[in-house]
Amino acid sequence: MTAAENVCYTLINVASDSEPPSEVSLKADLEKGEIKAKTEALKKVIIMILNGEKLPGLLMTIIRFVLPLQDHTIKKLLLVFWEIVPKTTPDGKLLQEMILVCDAYRKDLQHPNEFIRGSTLRFLCKLKESELLEPLMPAIRACLEHRHSYVRRNAVLAIYTIYRNFEHLIPDAPELIHDFLVNEKDASCKRNAFMMLIHADQDRALDYLSTCIDQVHTFGDILQLVIVELIYKVCHANPSERARFIRCIYNLLQSSSPAVKYEAAGTLVTLSSAPTAIKAAAQCYIDLIIKESDNNVKLIVLDRLIELKEHPTHERVLQDLVMDILRVLSTPDLEVRKKTLQLALDLVSSRNVEELVIVLKKEVIKTNNVTEHEDTDKYRQLLVRTLHSCSVRFPDMAANVIPVLMEFLSDTNEAAAADVLEFVREAIQRFDNLRPLIIEKMLEVFHAIKTVKIYRGALWILGEYCCTKEDIQSVMTEVRRSLGEIPIVENEIKKETGEVKPEDEVSAAPAQKLVTEMGTYVTQSALSSSRPSKKEEDRPPLRGFLMDGDFYVAASLATTLTKVALRYVAIVQDKKKQNSFVAEAMLIMVTVLHLGKSSLPKKPITDDDVDRISLCLKVLSECSPLMNDIFNKECRKSLSHMLTVRLEEEKLSQKKESEKRNVTVQADDPISFMQLTAKNEMTSKEDQFQLSLLAAMGNTQRKEAADPLASKLNKVTQLTGFSDPVYAEAYVHVNQYDIVLDVLVVNQTSDTLQNCTLELATLGDLKLVEKPSPLTLAPHDFANIKANVKVASTENGIIFGNIVYDVSGAASDRNCVVLSDIHIDIMDYIQPASCTDAEFRQMWAEFEWENKVTVNTNITDLNDYLQHILKSTNMKCLTPEKTDVGRECNLLYILYVCVLHNSNLFGTVWLLRLHGGQPLCSFHLWRRCPG
Repeated sequence: MTAAENVCYTLINVASDSEPPSEVSLKADLEKGEIKAKTEALKKVIIMILNGEKLPGLLMTIIRFVLPLQDHTIKKLLLVFWEIVPKTTPDGKLLQEMILVCDAYRKDLQHPNEFIRGSTLRFLCKLKESELLEPLMPAIRACLEHRHSYVRRNAVLAIYTIYRNFEHLIPDAPELIHDFLVNEKDASCKRNAFMMLIHADQDRALDYLSTCIDQVHTFGDILQLVIVELIYKVCHANPSERARFIRCIYNLLQSSSPAVKYEAAGTLVTLSSAPTAIKAAAQCYIDLIIKESDNNVKLIVLDRLIELKEHPTHERVLQDLVMDILRVLSTPDLEVRKKTLQLALDLVSSRNVEELVIVLKKEVIKTNNVTEHEDTDKYRQLLVRTLHSCSVRFPDMAANVIPVLMEFLSDTNEAAAADVLEFVREAIQRFDNLRPLIIEKMLEVFHAIKTVKIYRGALWILGEYCCTKEDIQSVMTEVRRSLGEIPIVENEIKKETGEVKPEDEVSAAPAQKLVTEMGTYVTQSALSSSRPSKKEEDRPPLRGFLMDGDFYVAASLATTLTKVALRYVAIVQDKKKQNSFVAEAMLIMVTVLHLGKSSLPKKPITDDDVDRISLCLKVLSECSPLMNDIFNKECRKSLSHMLTVRLEEEKLSQKKESEKRNVTVQADDPISFMQLTAKNEMTSKEDQFQLSLLAAMGNTQRKEAADPLASKLNKVTQLTGFSDPVYAEAYVHVNQYDIVLDVLVVNQTSDTLQNCTLELATLGDLKLVEKPSPLTLAPHDFANIKANVKVASTENGIIFGNIVYDVSGAASDRNCVVLSDIHIDIMDYIQPASCTDAEFRQMWAEFEWENKVTVNTNITDLNDYLQHILKSTNMKCLTPEKTDVGRECNLLYILYVCVLHNSNLFGTVWLLRLHGGQPLCSFHLWRRCPG
């Protein structure tokens, strides 16, 4: 018989190095041994039969000497033995010895011990021989009246299985179980009986439910779940029954079991689209999310809420529950919070936006007060982005949001501060009435900014939007405060030589800003008694950035000073004040240039930054109208254009989403009649319980039927040849990050193959979860072996291996069949997704894409090194090297030829401009890995 006909429900691991005992020794132990010896002998017999051995001579021995024993261990082992032992002759007739076994079954069904009775009833569910079951039916019926619930519930299962497979043995099973259900008190027994009636006689199940429909809320949760399934199936098949059961579903929403509430809410949504029903189901989902501690449950229920939102008529109902949905933010899991915020943002309207903003502001403040958690910074970013979106969609809310968010510009988390800065930049451009407020708050937190990237952005905003005389003077004061005493070089040298001790310097608190008659600025301040312990901590923030060698901020500072100086000249008519302000701005630029050329910073200033500062000095010295327009108008036009394009893209995406939700029917569309439509053509008529079961089993037959190219046959990989002694082929099933190999192994020889083992190995970031167990293949037999593989990264992988086996009765070494490679493509488990430019840049920075190549050379200059390659390979220049562009083109060409002539290069090489540090372009270089 083939492996497909011999169904085995019990798998026992076998030690491959142990010698199998002889049939004579086993027979002796079973006949004359003690209880312990008989137990061990029976275990060995079971293992040998599982491995394909035929032991017909031991059957009568076990019936005579083992079956009458009352030992519980023996009883349990006998149930396994009777399950796997062949019970029929080769021509399909029942063995005569099985009559004695049937009598033993009957005695066990009448045994005073309830465990033996229940175990025997469970075993009878697995029997496929009606001749063995027919004499046992009276005893099985009698077990329905046993005093113990364990026996009764297993008796119901046995009757259900027998009725399903051999209806003629117990034709009155539905009536019998209905009567049993009416009088039964135990919840587990009632659940099994009701489940049988659902599948065997649905009308009787409905009759019983009608008699107790008002008491359903008092039943146990296992019975309530089955009742929900019945109601769904009945209303799915006959929609006119919905009004009959909808009150029962409402009552089950108040069940103490989370599983019952979840299923009842899902069923209620399918039964009714009334606003009260949708609101009740959504409220039930929200309560589940809040009360359940498992994050996976929270995410699943959140998905149900999101599905409700997709329906056009349900969105209005969910908008009234936004504040309840925001209660989910108390969950510490970041993924749950992310989905909750996105759902709330999709549901926000003019009616609830004010309440939403108040809650989000409280959450933002809370993240600043609580103890730092690894996800606190990311959660703060999510809150900032949500507030940003609310302010863009509802401009009236921006004034309430900005004061809270501006405090986070001084946050040590650069990503959260960058989100705030982006929001501020967009708000100050879109909302003219908020500019004074934003400028005021920006000046308040400017000195406390700790990261250079945020400092550059704040400088740009202040330089671009400070238009009044007072704001411009405040910007200059804050710049001087952040820069410290100038000239910087002389001051730093004095500190190092001890002429000016750091502790003797005083730090100025924010104070009144004064302007002299000459137009210069002085600050009246109180002395601060704080004395930082380190010299670096004494430095103002801007000076600290410059001393660290980050002169890109110096270029931003020069641009900002140029803008405000040009604007100051246009506002103030006094020539002395104009000249004084411009001179002070130029003095700051010159002292920064001086510092960059000195040896004090950790890194010298780059040529690009020198060019930028020099250009700003030239612009201030000339003050031409053309430069004034370029600096003060063109930059803002570029920002306005970028924000306009982004806003149009958002409106377009929202329009597409709304068009998807709006179901439109054209005049010439065909009319679908429910009675004439196939089930696979109407998604609304599909059984959700069946679909969820298929999804849990990883079954995608419905999709595969619609797409023949994605069918199972097209995913089969042949591993061996047709002429090999063992033929193998594999079906590769990819489910997200899990890969299941379903390998079919066929014995094409006339010998029994023992210890047939599938040995697999992986190449790449694939991990074999467990080693497949060995098996025994009869002549021309086949079997399926499953192997699980985990995906660790987004790279292509290879699975390879072989099949090894022993030939029964042969003394030769183990045989081996090498398998073909299975190539795993990343496109099988990569799902499309989208991210913003900022998120992409952040991920690009976190992942180390560049693989460095070590070069042994005495040349220290990149230009000289590439010129050396140019000469050694006899390559010609593409363009004259008199210009920077010419040199860059040559370097580009050199690297291109390096790729052609050297296959050992691997990674990404960034080509830097010779006169600066900005990346011009990149090359992706590679090498061929061994194998």
